[in-house]
Amino acid sequence: MILKKVTDTIQKYGLIHKGEKIVVGVSGGPDSVTLLYLLNSLTGELGITLRIAHLDHMLRKDSSKDKEFVERLSEKLKIPMTAARINIKEIAKKGSLEEIGRNARLGFLFKTARDTGARKIALGHNLDDQAETVLMRILRGTGLYGLSAMLPKKDIAGYQIVRPLIEISREEIEAFLRKKRIKPRIDLSNLEDIYCRNRIRNNLMPLLEKGYNKNIKQVLAAMAQSLAYDYDYLQGMAQKRMKGMKTRLSLKKLSSLHPAIRRLILRQAITGIKGNTRRITFQHIKEIEDLIANRPVNSIVDLPRDISVIKQKAHLFFYQR
Repeated sequence: MILKKVTDTIQKYGLIHKGEKIVVGVSGGPDSVTLLYLLNSLTGELGITLRIAHLDHMLRKDSSKDKEFVERLSEKLKIPMTAARINIKEIAKKGSLEEIGRNARLGFLFKTARDTGARKIALGHNLDDQAETVLMRILRGTGLYGLSAMLPKKDIAGYQIVRPLIEISREEIEAFLRKKRIKPRIDLSNLEDIYCRNRIRNNLMPLLEKGYNKNIKQVLAAMAQSLAYDYDYLQGMAQKRMKGMKTRLSLKKLSSLHPAIRRLILRQAITGIKGNTRRITFQHIKEIEDLIANRPVNSIVDLPRDISVIKQKAHLFFYQR
């Protein structure tokens, strides 16, 4: 039973605790609608308070109908709702549509949480999403952190993102909705091979299931979970080694470290400036390592997002250009 599996996931990862206020991101699609119904059925048992958050990205002509659907859902379940509209295409003229859309969603969810006194945000990512994310990152190139994909819970900007459906398959979600006779909104653009994720979902994943491993989704999701634990351990080791250092790192100490720990420390220094390491590739990290090992004092490496690294006599200094 899907509710039992979700409850087990919540308990296993400590996703939700009694009495918490939770913002639930609801697009109107199958995953978020299922998440809302399941969390709503647990409100009595867990004593939690829910708030629906719906963002209209204005990417489709009929996107306003998604909002109307979620509003009806809010009234039916008697759960308060916060909604907003953002013209993502207009904003994305300045950058990546995918990245700007993600940032806009997070910003809206954080604001909703802040306005309602919540510290937790629940999203409807499922096991299939996890497997697709892992495969997409393998194809693009990634490290241990990227392969750990979407964690069941993650702290961002003082809030905690939780994914109670992360061990639930898309097939189970669709079966739940059929049984409950719930008709969610369907984004037909997910059927088009416009984006990389769609091509993986519609073409590559079925090919792998049919010709290589029928359980490929479960295998990829299990790998992500295993690597997440490995990454968490190494991250803790790196933080211990980095104690007292932020954006000014000892060259002597860096040179003595195992490459796995050193690279995590370099990424943490970049995170200290920008809050994350988006657009920082393995090649950028290798270039910084070459700066440490081979280049003369006062050499500089310029990174994306206006970050630079200068090699001083005894330190490596990260700064905003």
